[in-house]
Amino acid sequence: MTTKNRPDFFWFAALCDDDTTNLGNPAASIVSSYDHCSNIVAEAAAQGFDGILLPSGYALGIDTVAFAAAVARDVENIDLLVAIRVGELWTPQLVRQLATLDQLSGGRLRINIISSDLPGKTESGAIRYGRTAETMEQLRRGFAGESLTVDGAPLAPPRIVSATKHTPPLYFGGLSPEARAVAARGADVYLMWPDTERQVAAIISDLSQRAAAVGRELSFGYRVHVIVRETEREATEAAAVLIEGLDDETGSAIRAKSLDATSVGVARQQSLRSDADDFGFVEPNLWTGIGRARSGCGAAIVGNPDQVEAKLRRYMELGISSFILSGYPHVDEARRFGELVLPRFHLG
Repeated sequence: MTTKNRPDFFWFAALCDDDTTNLGNPAASIVSSYDHCSNIVAEAAAQGFDGILLPSGYALGIDTVAFAAAVARDVENIDLLVAIRVGELWTPQLVRQLATLDQLSGGRLRINIISSDLPGKTESGAIRYGRTAETMEQLRRGFAGESLTVDGAPLAPPRIVSATKHTPPLYFGGLSPEARAVAARGADVYLMWPDTERQVAAIISDLSQRAAAVGRELSFGYRVHVIVRETEREATEAAAVLIEGLDDETGSAIRAKSLDATSVGVARQQSLRSDADDFGFVEPNLWTGIGRARSGCGAAIVGNPDQVEAKLRRYMELGISSFILSGYPHVDEARRFGELVLPRFHLG
């Protein structure tokens, strides 16, 4: 399976207290203020990224929807991939908020659906993913101007008309059987975390078959960090500096803060680290060291511009059409990627 020559490139606004110059060193952390995170968005827009992921962390950083509303009119040439945590809001209110965001952004809204446990709760996958599937359906109905359903009773949709008059693309990921089934039926873009090229191909094949079985097609996104420098040696040295002084106890404490710390996807990131070489490379240019101090997306593409470009193009050949990238510190790495790699794809 191949994709268009020009994939979508998104950067990451570190709303969840996830920016630093040295992982594991609290003194090196950069607070997730509006000013700092809006600077990340502005840099990504200036570098020519297509969109920006606005992540959600219940107890970490600042609120995603509030931030998106504030920044929507400040930056006009970049899509907003807004993460929402299913179950945090009453669904009719969520529909109204997102439709309003779509208006504010002039139709530049995309939605990242998250299905992790909520604070203080531990629920089965069947319950969580059932709620996720229902939320996806309610979003589509609300954006289409159709009545919603609350506790089995019909409810008129919010009288907010979106800019596009259709549901923004829904991004969703997860490796469990329940998550894959929900993605096949309800997502537009299946979003995966870093993995080996062989495993990426296997996941794309499985999800494509699942979607085809219910008469649908999926696009595929890849969420990964990046460390690019003029030379491979400089990139590898930058990776080493990023985790310099990090001990296992500190890394474990950082990872445990996340609400998805026990998910199947997080377990897979741990498995990648276990399979990696002594420095953390699990395959050429895919470095897992970053996951020692981060739950979830735990690997980075590391190399010089030629190597990073080649790695991304191999993912494209497997079927990836959207990349959601990040790097530490986020403003600086967005600039490096924008200058050293992104023009190669803009030129086709």
